[in-house]
Amino acid sequence: MTTTTLSQSEARSILGAAVFAALIGLGIIVLTGHVQADTLHDAAHDVRHATGFPCH
Repeated sequence: MTTTTLSQSEARSILGAAVFAALIGLGIIVLTGHVQADTLHDAAHDVRHATGFPCH
């Protein structure tokens, strides 16, 4: 069994990435929670068409 330890800079880097991802996720939730339902639907619909995903 091999154990490895992270240096302080590696741990900070991982923590920073996790905090950044959490902030992006929270921002998405807040933005989608305040947008009108029709606007959100239209945006999702446009993305599905742009990526070639059938939605009808």
